[in-house]
Amino acid sequence: MSLFLSKDEEAFKTKARTFAEDHVIPQANEVEAGKYPRELIRDMGRENLLGAPFSKSDGGQGLGWVSEVIVAEEISAANAATEMSRAASTTLYAAPLAYFGNNQQKKDFLRPVLTGESIGALALTEPLAGSDAAGIRTTVAQRGDSYVLNGEKRFITNGGLADQYFLFAITDRKKGGRRGMSAFLVPRESSGVKVVKAYSLLGMRGANVAHIRFRNVKLPPENLVGRKNQGFDILLDELDRERPVVSAEMLGIARAAYEAALEYSNKREQFGRPIREFQAISFRIADMAVKLEASRLLILNSGRLLDMGRSIRKAGAIAKVYATEASFEVANSALQVHGGIGYTRDTPVERYFRDARFMMIGGGTSDIMRHIIQREAYRDLESRSKA
Repeated sequence: MSLFLSKDEEAFKTKARTFAEDHVIPQANEVEAGKYPRELIRDMGRENLLGAPFSKSDGGQGLGWVSEVIVAEEISAANAATEMSRAASTTLYAAPLAYFGNNQQKKDFLRPVLTGESIGALALTEPLAGSDAAGIRTTVAQRGDSYVLNGEKRFITNGGLADQYFLFAITDRKKGGRRGMSAFLVPRESSGVKVVKAYSLLGMRGANVAHIRFRNVKLPPENLVGRKNQGFDILLDELDRERPVVSAEMLGIARAAYEAALEYSNKREQFGRPIREFQAISFRIADMAVKLEASRLLILNSGRLLDMGRSIRKAGAIAKVYATEASFEVANSALQVHGGIGYTRDTPVERYFRDARFMMIGGGTSDIMRHIIQREAYRDLESRSKA
């Protein structure tokens, strides 16, 4: 397994970076001011930067998950809220549909998202179910020839603007979340769907994160994805595929913060010389560089394993806990290198600092990642003991 990019992957990275520099950076301030980047997502679709890991027959690019993390890093380095919006639609929503949906569902609900013409959202988290994903209380009951959906979802990225949701709900209360959960496609314009509020966030401004209420929403039987009560397995697969991508988002923020600190420390002078000549600064730069390289290797390892069809439950959790925490540490160090000007909005460094904090919570908290890592480590030990 190679931890280096191939020539084709390097070319794809150049393409993604060029797009980010030419299109995302010029609009970063507008997104930061609250403009949802829908046109940018459409433009990414036109440039074939959406759906990298999914098969061409499903409307994707057929490039693999390494290419997806490449896109995530490059777009996030330009503007993290834009990347968060893109990934919520074309990774979090699209992945379970691509791997578990039928051909008609992919035609109607996946292809338009992978072109950027439609926006999707993954609807999982609830007011009483965050880290305990199996504890969701939203229900779908079968009534004659249709299903009826009731419940609430919150902190749903793209939730207030999405054209459709990939939603998880309980279909058998007696079996509980692990054995009685199912997955459904829910158009936002369905009768009974109400966007309660869009949250004002510390960072990731421009992303739309919403609380949604579902009251007696009728769904046709063909909107069930996979088998009935297969939802928890679908969810676990989605989370495994999501984690390298959101880790790469945080790597993008860290890289932008590092590059800003490197450039600033090279030109800023105090005591008659560039501040890079002081070890307090230069060693901080060195530590930032180490965290960037370690994060990138862990993320690439996860992407390669996905492309090989291997389990990444532990590798993905390792990548996520390290890369997300390292991103915040790098952003914090970059702000410190900038001193007072870093705490103002005259530079984007304060934005990197705010944005980097998010993914130690979203997509599985750092505490949950550590729980997964230790659990899988002990399972590996038990497997070796039995061999």
